[in-house]
Amino acid sequence: MEQLKLAYYSPMNGEFSLKELNFLFVFQVNCPGCFIHGIPVVDQLHQEFGNQVSFLGLSTAFEDFDLNTEENTRLLIDSGELIGETRKAFESQGISTYPIELNFPIAMDRFADHTFDLAQAVEDICNTNPNFSTWPTFDQDTLRKKIMAYLKEQVCIPVTFTLNQMRGTPTFIVFNEKMDILRHHFGHQSVHSLRSELNELLSVSN
Repeated sequence: MEQLKLAYYSPMNGEFSLKELNFLFVFQVNCPGCFIHGIPVVDQLHQEFGNQVSFLGLSTAFEDFDLNTEENTRLLIDSGELIGETRKAFESQGISTYPIELNFPIAMDRFADHTFDLAQAVEDICNTNPNFSTWPTFDQDTLRKKIMAYLKEQVCIPVTFTLNQMRGTPTFIVFNEKMDILRHHFGHQSVHSLRSELNELLSVSN
């Protein structure tokens, strides 16, 4: 079972602690879809399952690094301030600040620094492919070289986003206390479908 590699700075909005079942919501502040289709769903689920499931919102940046920052994430939490394309999307509807109060813990994705182990990162990324260990050695080495070259070219590496090979935001991941990924979704998800998944997973764990 694929394991979640989770790295973040100190939470800005409450504390996160592992439970038997955990819900990770990955977003960017300059991502209108995250605010229109993501946060309302997570807020509703947090209200319903907050006593049984541990929630964490992870603000990340795989693009627009000048906008998707910890500072702008703090402004969102503290005052509902919106930025960039997200701000434009809401202002077009006559909304100047985000109308939903963020009550679940939020942290900033950790960014690679001089201590970041590139070789280990390459292995982690390779192993997101469940069949990687069965590939011929030549193919494995070729992929390793491609990933290493890609990582070295990056100006900024968001660790959680990169190591888990996320496709974009919003991303929703349900995982257990062993960091095993139980569900992984990218893009718009209905509150009904995610609610059903959480109920199903809770019934199995109880």
